[in-house]
Amino acid sequence: MDDRFAAILNGVLAGDGLVQRRAIAKAITLLESTRADHRAQADELLTALLPRTGNSFRLGISGVPGVGKSTFIETLGLLLIDKGHRVAVLTIDPSSTVSGGSILGDKTRMERLSVHERAYIRPSPSSGTLGGVAEKTREAMLVCEAAGYDVVIVETVGVGQSETAVSGMTDMFVLMQLPNAGDDLQAIKKGVMEIADLVVINKADIDKDAATRAQAQITSALRLFGHQGNPDHAAAAHDAHSGAQVRFWRPAVLQLSALAGTGVDAFWAAVLEFRALQTANGRLATRREKQATAWMWERIDAGLKQAFRQHPQVRELLPRLTRQVAQGSLPASTAARQLLAAAAVAAPAP
Repeated sequence: MDDRFAAILNGVLAGDGLVQRRAIAKAITLLESTRADHRAQADELLTALLPRTGNSFRLGISGVPGVGKSTFIETLGLLLIDKGHRVAVLTIDPSSTVSGGSILGDKTRMERLSVHERAYIRPSPSSGTLGGVAEKTREAMLVCEAAGYDVVIVETVGVGQSETAVSGMTDMFVLMQLPNAGDDLQAIKKGVMEIADLVVINKADIDKDAATRAQAQITSALRLFGHQGNPDHAAAAHDAHSGAQVRFWRPAVLQLSALAGTGVDAFWAAVLEFRALQTANGRLATRREKQATAWMWERIDAGLKQAFRQHPQVRELLPRLTRQVAQGSLPASTAARQLLAAAAVAAPAP
């Protein structure tokens, strides 16, 4: 272990203070690096930090652009700090499809929270990763947990109907909606709604009647999903061994105003109820186990894709086949099969 690596590791585990915040930033930067030597160091770092992880509550916040995610997170973060918590916020900023850059401006919207000594905010670019999160968000979350932050909030990019990756890495998935978000059918159409554990109607103070209508429409949609959709949101079930009825969480719909600070206490009370119920019935532990396995396979898929691109046979054939596909002289599916076959034929026997 070199001195720089040891300094990062010890800094993350050091406790409160500027030294730890700098170490967390360096650790996440190391995790986000694409250099092979950095990836090896990042793997070693995560392995060393792993025994100190798993003690936080992971909260995913998603919603359309302009719904007020950053304002809500700042208000919630300050409330949690007043209650004695340490709060880490991982915000994901969309990367330009033209330049590849990101503004990374979410932190500037949280002026009070970003300077608080018991909070840590890290913006990261999505870098083309689909699902509203960044490729290394899970790893960054583990670093924050090892540093002692007991509430980790992941704020996604502004999402549409299908960007749901954040639900696969957090304990609770919160979807934020605006009062005039659409009719009953629109609520049902949203695939992201089906997996939400809690729906929040923000800016409810602007139009209370619209907020109340939206709450009724979304509640109706969630009730339908509970009967016909997500089995994790069933009201109750019977234990296979004892036969006793086990209660599960039923998704709720809340109204609040993050800017005015109203309804945030009720939101956190609902989060605590969710945590207590899902811990008691074992769903929280099961959820994390499934997420860890899914994360492994996701990394395998990414690694196989990278290894495929770097394969000598593939690199030799790729320019010619790409040119033929672009010119319309070769079907894309045929080119793909030829490249896959080249990689498979040339691969060494296990």
